[in-house]
Amino acid sequence: MATEPVMGLTFENVWALFQETDRKMQETDRKMQESDRKIEESYRKMQEMFEQTNRILDERSKQLDKKIGALTNRIGEIVEHLMTPKLCEKFKALGYTFENMARDYEAYDSENRCLAEVDVFLENGEYALAVEVKTKPSQNDVDEHIRRLKVLRERAEQKGDRRKFLGAVAGAVITEEVRNYAYKRGLFVIRQSGETIEVGHPSAPWEPKAW
Repeated sequence: MATEPVMGLTFENVWALFQETDRKMQETDRKMQESDRKIEESYRKMQEMFEQTNRILDERSKQLDKKIGALTNRIGEIVEHLMTPKLCEKFKALGYTFENMARDYEAYDSENRCLAEVDVFLENGEYALAVEVKTKPSQNDVDEHIRRLKVLRERAEQKGDRRKFLGAVAGAVITEEVRNYAYKRGLFVIRQSGETIEVGHPSAPWEPKAW
């Protein structure tokens, strides 16, 4: 028994329907691609904006670090300037007569490379005293100064310098923890006291470490 064609549905109608469906699918695909392109473009612009913002923040951070560093150095210079005039006098009272004092002392090797920088360096024929000056010294500053003293000692050995090297840390503000830590490492502790300075050390039998 033959099936009668659906009323009004012909091959041409079906073919046209398929073509229209394909056109709409292509149009949908085109719109999706366009949407993806816009999303990628938006993402790219956001990335560029973030990168530009980060560059600006990094630059401002560097500028701020420079300003803080310059201010810190300036404060350190003021502290150093206030402390140095009385150093020889104070150490003479402890039995150390230093004949020479230099600020920003530098030690070089045989190839003229700077091995160590010392804020204040006092010396005579028997002793040399290296003083590290900070606004507020920390335990890390103490450890760094110990390493500096070892370098000075090694360089002195190479030059045939048999003097004993002593160390001290100085600061406008020194916590009790840092002060006691410096004492344990064998360093003098110098602090601002009113219009003068005090050279601190534990009571006997403490002796400063000599490198």
